[in-house]
Amino acid sequence: MKHHAILTLNAGSSSLKYALYDTGAERALIAKGLIDRIGQAPEHHDENGTTALPRDGGIDHQAALAWLTASIRRRFPALDVIAAGHRVVHGGQDFTKATRITPQVLKKIQALTPLALGHQPHNLAGIDAISAVWPDLPQVACFDTAFHRTQPRLAELFAIPRALSDEGVLRYGFHGLSYDYIASRLPDFLSKQERRRVIVLHLGHGASLCAMHNGQSVATSMGFTALDGLMMGKRCGAIDPGVILYLLRDKGLSLTETEALLSSQSGLLGVSGGISSDMRDLTESNNPHAQEAIDLFVYRCISEIGAKAAVLGGLDAIVFTAGIGEHAAQVRQSILEGCAWLGLTIDRPANAANETLLSTKESKVKALVIPTDEEKTIAEQSLALLGV
Repeated sequence: MKHHAILTLNAGSSSLKYALYDTGAERALIAKGLIDRIGQAPEHHDENGTTALPRDGGIDHQAALAWLTASIRRRFPALDVIAAGHRVVHGGQDFTKATRITPQVLKKIQALTPLALGHQPHNLAGIDAISAVWPDLPQVACFDTAFHRTQPRLAELFAIPRALSDEGVLRYGFHGLSYDYIASRLPDFLSKQERRRVIVLHLGHGASLCAMHNGQSVATSMGFTALDGLMMGKRCGAIDPGVILYLLRDKGLSLTETEALLSSQSGLLGVSGGISSDMRDLTESNNPHAQEAIDLFVYRCISEIGAKAAVLGGLDAIVFTAGIGEHAAQVRQSILEGCAWLGLTIDRPANAANETLLSTKESKVKALVIPTDEEKTIAEQSLALLGV
């Protein structure tokens, strides 16, 4: 007897995260893994270890997905994959929820590529690759921007000519699939009162935070593109636009060079003097430039928390998620110590042990670590759209 499942895909420039979920009420996880080094020498990683992909079929996304789908059929012969759900970073103004992919939808997603050059082409490559392998399979796009469309208009606007705002030059926000998942988990950890005003920090190679009121986004640190807001692994985050004009006009950088500087040569990598874009490497380094990069990352987080607490009119809880948020105890401690003015008291032993609750009983603001699961959100949104 065949069992129905959904395949979720999160395609990056050289990687492909995937998961298989049963379509039953529990949405049980069947398998998950990662194919990385796409374009070079692709390798598959899961709970069973690492496997090199055969290279005779090619080394691009399409070849990786062809291998993956064949592997799924071989490993799970009784499994019938009925749909694929994709993470798509930018949905613009048109897409406020998960959407069935059609040629018209695909054209609109492609048109948004300039707003997410580091992500959108790879998301599209995953969609194309599935079409090549399973041409009749229903596919669903789940957008990172969609969760933030509950923001009030003032949180979306830039102080630019109205005509540009009307064209769609707005603050969209990203990491929405992660925030959607965390919002769904808040009732498991916080009372209704405690989850009224919450700031969630998604801290990974890409980093942002979101102010939630009763589980809905009311403000977020990223804006028109994923370059804005917090300092990141290689992205600068918020910057005086005059710096960009200076780089173009006075330093003689081209548009391409300026874009590369801000999106792939800045952040932790740039401030550390090229040591690393990975927080793990920086925390292990004795170089003062590495420590300054960490300190600036923490400072920017604290500063942005203060701004979003003001928007919320106070704060009931702070939640950490993603790679740095879930694992970098010292970074979390420094951020939470900077939030003492909000009435937050950190439980240092709990934080050092990576426990779920990081605040003391006396703390006026709760602090938590909740691991995110974007793949589960993609599965849930896709199946809800398809009526499964």
